[in-house]
Formats: sequence, structure tokens, C-alpha cells
Amino acid sequence: MTSDSIPEQQAPATSGSYDSNPVKESFQQDIKIIKRKLNGYVGFANLPKQWHRKSVRRGFTLNIMVAGESGLGKSTLINTLFNREILKSELEEEDLSSGSKFVQIKNTNATIEEDGVKLKLNVITTPGFGEAVNNTDSWKPIVEEVNQRFDQYLEAESRINRSTVEDNRIHAFLYFIEPTGHSLNALDITLMKQIHEKVNLIPVIAKSDTLTDEEIVEFKQRILNDIKYQNIKTFKPLDYDNDDEETLLNTRQIMDKLPFAVVGSTKEVKTLDGRVVRGRSYPWGVIEVDNEEHCDFIKLRQLLVRNFMEELKEHTSNVLYEKYRTEKLSGMGIEQDQSVFREFDPLARQEEEKALHEAKLAKMEAEMKTVFQQKVSEKEKKLQRSEADLFSRHKEMKDKLSKQIKLLEDKKAQLEKQKSLPQEPPAPIPQKTRKGFLR
Repeated sequence: MTSDSIPEQQAPATSGSYDSNPVKESFQQDIKIIKRKLNGYVGFANLPKQWHRKSVRRGFTLNIMVAGESGLGKSTLINTLFNREILKSELEEEDLSSGSKFVQIKNTNATIEEDGVKLKLNVITTPGFGEAVNNTDSWKPIVEEVNQRFDQYLEAESRINRSTVEDNRIHAFLYFIEPTGHSLNALDITLMKQIHEKVNLIPVIAKSDTLTDEEIVEFKQRILNDIKYQNIKTFKPLDYDNDDEETLLNTRQIMDKLPFAVVGSTKEVKTLDGRVVRGRSYPWGVIEVDNEEHCDFIKLRQLLVRNFMEELKEHTSNVLYEKYRTEKLSGMGIEQDQSVFREFDPLARQEEEKALHEAKLAKMEAEMKTVFQQKVSEKEKKLQRSEADLFSRHKEMKDKLSKQIKLLEDKKAQLEKQKSLPQEPPAPIPQKTRKGFLR
């Protein structure tokens, strides 16, 4: 027997976890626990690789909603982000939706594969937004769509069989701002305030090549001031303790570009030095989409896809959806029940229902007793008041009779006194003489 195996053999006997002997349990405080490092390779360091294989095999899902007025290059930017034609041009969408005066909700699905990784992309567009003469309520269909997707997910996860729950919640909301150079308009602020607590809001300055660098800086600051003044929340990645300095610096550099001034183009043009790039050609030069000195497209792609796509989905699920779910269930009168996850037992359920029924009967009986006692108390008070009135009237009549008796007794005494006095003889009555011949 080697010295290394001795502590391993003593550990089960001294740990006390499997021995219920009270004599041995009394000596547990004197036992020293020996901690040893692993001499061999166990294998849980491969868990990230297992998760990677599982994720690649299952694939990924991303739901993006884009909104903004017509002609701001929303379809072009989405196609530029994923380097393929996913959405038709806005002019073609306007032709398809011509004659409609209302905001429409359109879904476009696409499956993209890159280096063996599949991404199921769902892009939700809003044709007709901001195109009416009166855009007062044009934001309502968008908010209703977001709420409806939350409701569908809540209903799906509340079913008995949840093996086919599909996540169609909005993971990122790209809102395109017209490059006016001034500030946010009333429609921009209204829509942002209605959805900022339900989606990961990412404001984007569309067609930033129409502004100079100085105008873009000033325009961004005005937008940020409006967002801060209106208390609008935008998506911000979290900083974790185990992140290195390079990762934190990269995150700060991305967020410093908010709102992102972007230019979209899937066409390849030749620069003056002979390079072929994606961009737009003008008489005064070439705007390169993938050049960070020309626009913020690279930073937007890093935030949306490359660095924080999973964090967008986690924030939607763990924060935004949970808040909506709590408010929804609380509004329906559903309270938290800690016994939800107990195993269902018909007898226990019957006993619970019986106890609830008995408690309800006891409550009704107590209420009836209270009402009865209240009525009895009211009757007693009424009888007491009647008795007091009768007693008062009786006393009044008794006093009145006593006075009458006293008066009568006084009169009787006076009569008796007068009777006892000597009486004078009555005076003779004079006789009248009659004149005449008759006697």
C-alpha cells in the first residue's frame, strides 16, 4: 500500500456522509479534510468544445426588425451586412405595396451558412411607416407586432409539450434616422419611447455620406442628447469581470460610435489606387463601406453579428421578455406560486381543494355571524332607546298624577277645615206680599 492511497481509503470512513453511527459522528470535528489536486485528466475542460459542436449542429437564429421612413436604405444595409441579397430594394417594395395607406409588417426568412455555421435569419420590415400625411398612430402596428411575438412565445412555453417552441422574438431593432443634421423628430421619439423597454434598440443614421464629418459629429450629439432627455434606453453590452483589457477597449470603441452613421452598398467599385471595394462612387471620390474612416458600418456589424449576437438574444430573453411576461401575468391576476413545480398528486390536490372549500365555508360562516351580531346589536340598541322613552314617559305621567293627587288632597283638606268650623243660621227669607183682590 502506497502513501498516496492511504488518505483516499480513510476519506470515506472519516467523512461521515455515509456512516450514521452516532459514535463516529461525535469525532467529526476533530477530522481534517484532505484536499488533493487531480493527477489525471478528467475531461470537463472539453465542455466548451461540446457546446461548440452542439451549437454548430443545431444552428443559430437571429430576428432583426428594421424601421424607418421610406428611402433611407434599410434593405441595402441588411444586404450589405450579410453580403447577399436578402431583401428587395425599397423601390421594389414600394411598387408591391402601392395603394396601401397603412403600415405593413413583412417577414423575410433566409438561411445563411459561413464556414459550416448556419444562421437562420428573420428580417421584419415595416413598409409604409412614416409615409402617411398624419403619422400620429403609425407606430402602433410595430408595437403590436413586438407584443404579439412575446405573447406567442409565452403561449408556446406554457403548453404541456414544449419541444417545438420557436423563438420568434425580436432580438435587435434597427431604427433608421433621416440624415437631416438637426435632431430627432416627434415620430422618432414616440416610436423609441414605445419600444425601448421591449427590444434592443440600436439607432442608425442612414445615408451618412450626405453629411460631412463635422455634421455627423454634431448630429450624433444632438441625437444622444434627445435620447438622454427622453429617458430612452438603447442596447449596451455588459462588461464582465473576466474580460481582458482588449475586449473592454473594443466594446468601448463600438459604443462610442452610437448612433452608427452607416452607408450601405453591395456593389463593388474601384478606388483611385486600383483597389476593388464595396462602396459608392461619386465625382469627388469613393465611399468605402468596409472602411472605418468613412463610416461606422464595421462597428455596427461587430455589435450586431460578430461580437454580441448571443448577448442580444440573452438580453431579450432574460431581461426584456421576463419583464414583459411578469407584467402580463400580473395584469391577468396570476401570482407567483412556489408549488407550481411539485409533482401532481390527485389525492393531495383533492385535500388542497377540500381545505380551500372548508376555509371558504368558515369565512362565510364568520361573515354571517358578524352580520347576525351586528343586527342583534342594532335591535338591542333600538329596544334600549324604546325602553328609555317609555321610562321617561312613565316618569312624566307619574309626576303629573302626583301633582294632581296633591291638589286634590289640598282641596280635601280645605273642605274638611271648612266643615269643622261653626255654621251661622241661614238668614230668613223675606215673604213677598201680593197686592190685589186675591189673597
